[in-house]
Amino acid sequence: MFNQATSALILVDYQTRLLPSIHGGEAAVKAALMLAQAAALLEIPVIGTEQNPEGLGPNDERIRNCCNETVLKYSFNGVEDGLVASIQKINPSINQAVLAGCEAHVCLMQTALGLKAKGYEVAVVAEACGSRSPNDKQQAIERMRDQGITILGIEMIIFEWLTTSNHPQFKNILQLIKNREVKN
Repeated sequence: MFNQATSALILVDYQTRLLPSIHGGEAAVKAALMLAQAAALLEIPVIGTEQNPEGLGPNDERIRNCCNETVLKYSFNGVEDGLVASIQKINPSINQAVLAGCEAHVCLMQTALGLKAKGYEVAVVAEACGSRSPNDKQQAIERMRDQGITILGIEMIIFEWLTTSNHPQFKNILQLIKNREVKN
């Protein structure tokens, strides 16, 4: 189970020059924003990554504004460019990473595998991920699952973080979910 106190949300490379070519890119951004809103309500840190921003542009402003910190990277695996140090600086007791991002079959997957290799329990929220090709995204999801990374839906992770309807943020989270249902 993923725990509010020991989790971080990592939003990988929702970059302005990349997103227009991502299949379902806007839907992935909206899903990521919902995750980030829930994380903020639950005081779960949100870390963004940007791959070569000179070439791919910065993260979408909506995503950037949700992040406590953004890690600049050139390696496809964010662990190689300081992601673990950023997580540990925020809270050394974090041992769970929930990821979403682009491209699912490159930076997202390599970062997820890199965090797992560093001992983190890793989950990926599939509906908040994208690739240029739906087939590439699907293959990435399958490979990550085969490597022991948990694949979750948005509501699955949010309710795991909450653990109980007695949580002080339950009503606010429920409103987020209801607003999503109306918009879909």
